[in-house]
Formats: sequence, structure tokens, C-alpha cells
Amino acid sequence: MFYYRRPIVLFAIVVPVILTGAMIGGGISIKSKMATSFETKLTSYKEYETGRLSGLELETQVNKQRPLLEQWEAMLKQETASTVTSNLRQITEHLPSKEIQQTAFEPLEKGGFGAVSAQKSSQLRIALRGTFRTMQRALHELETRMPQLQLQDLKIDTAANQASLLNFQVTYTAWEK
Repeated sequence: MFYYRRPIVLFAIVVPVILTGAMIGGGISIKSKMATSFETKLTSYKEYETGRLSGLELETQVNKQRPLLEQWEAMLKQETASTVTSNLRQITEHLPSKEIQQTAFEPLEKGGFGAVSAQKSSQLRIALRGTFRTMQRALHELETRMPQLQLQDLKIDTAANQASLLNFQVTYTAWEK
């Protein structure tokens, strides 16, 4: 009768306990891998969602700015010299004529900043006479109306005949399309 005790203990108790332990260990291992995978995927999804929302927000901002971009492109397509002269004429019309007058305007060959750039550009030299405050307002208005102008050189001298007036010689690089 004692002959079957060892196989019964082995196959009825030990083997099922070992198999149950292996199944529980495998289940815990699989659950751990699934939890890690879920956390990784959840983090990736949150990053994707944040990027997508940022992209949508950026796209709405760009769409709001599209008319300005089209306006800028139209400005860059215009001939620079005639645009500058017409803008200067409009600016000087609403400023006191005793305080500002244009003495010279000459388009120059490509030079300065534009010479070292692949971007198409032209250079303009404008000579003006006026009071400091009026000239400051006029140049500010010109640069506001034409943001493609880049100041390259500014020379200010006193006028020989009137102490209150200054001679301004301004050189701009005008970026074009």
C-alpha cells in the first residue's frame, strides 16, 4: 500500500502546485508587460494629441495671417523706386513743408547687404532736409509702410544756411521678390 504514496504525492500535489505557480508567474509577467505597454502607448497618444492640437492652433494663426502675407507679397512685387517716391510724397504732404523737403533720390546698383545675399534686392539713396523730429516721423512712417526696407546707412549733417534744419542722407536696401 505504501507503493503508490510517492507517485500520488508527486502527481497530485507537487506537479499541480508547480504548474499553478508557473501559470501565476506567467500571468503576473504578462500583466506587467501589458501595463508597461499601455503606459508607453498612453504617453505616445498624449504627445500625439498635444502635437495635433498645437498644429491646429498654429494652422488657425497662420490662416488669420494669410491676408497679411498676401499683402506683403504684393508689396514685394511692386517696383521699389516708384513705391518709395509715392510713399515719400504722401508722407511729406501731411507734414509741415517748412520742416521737411526731399533734396535727392537715386536708385543705386546692388550693394551693401544685398550684394552678399541670394535674395533679389536694390539699393536706394534718399537725401532729405528737415528738422530732427519731423524727419524721425517721416522715416518711421516710410519704414512702417515699407517693411522690406532695411536701413544700411544714415548720415546727418547740419544745414549750412539754417541752423534748425539738418541734412539727412539715408541709404536703404530694399528686398524684392
